[in-house]
Amino acid sequence: MAIISNTVGYLDNGVALEAFFAFDDTFSNRRPAVLINHAWAGRDGFVEEKAVQLAALGYVGFAVDMYGKGILGTTPEENAALMQPFINDRALLLQRIKAALAAVKLLPWVDDTKVAAIGYCFGGLCVLDLARSGADVNGVVSFHGLFGAPDNLKDQSIKAKVLALHGHDDPMVPVEQVIAFEQEMTAAGADWQLLTFGQTMHAFTNPVANNPDFGTVYQADADRRSWLAMKNFLAEVFA
Repeated sequence: MAIISNTVGYLDNGVALEAFFAFDDTFSNRRPAVLINHAWAGRDGFVEEKAVQLAALGYVGFAVDMYGKGILGTTPEENAALMQPFINDRALLLQRIKAALAAVKLLPWVDDTKVAAIGYCFGGLCVLDLARSGADVNGVVSFHGLFGAPDNLKDQSIKAKVLALHGHDDPMVPVEQVIAFEQEMTAAGADWQLLTFGQTMHAFTNPVANNPDFGTVYQADADRRSWLAMKNFLAEVFA
């Protein structure tokens, strides 16, 4: 196995963006690609490592940039300021992730008929909106993502299969939002799954998350189980 990684620039309406991608160079054929949407801080080492791990599974891992080349938050206040414009303008959010989808399909190692997207926290919301838009992707996976539905994508048929991986004790996604999400997915005719982990808060996949007052705590079992669920899901949607 020879994992190759690099960055690639792309544009969204004049905004310069930079993704990190990885693939196994021992395979000669085109292969499925998996977009990886970052949490509220921006495209960081966490999602870059996920790209490498996905490359080891035989995919092209493509860590999306939602904010702009080199833009990263370093405090909760900065992170919130970077994320909030996309929460306020879900059309902008969708436009930005669709730019990444177009970019990944241009990579020479990618089978552009087989693309999925995964996302963490804010990134989970991004990939759910991609599915909500009716985009032609095989599937999306939300890890402790936000569930709130946008106003601009109502009554849209969902073609992508959907897997949501959720912590039962996540204070950022109360039970009412979970129920609303289930109803939304059902009404849209989606092939959807929701896997809820007990005794689990927000950011359960992030080993450095340790702020129970804020609601972000790493949970090793949920981390391991959710990754396994994702692997099985991707194998199914790319079959």
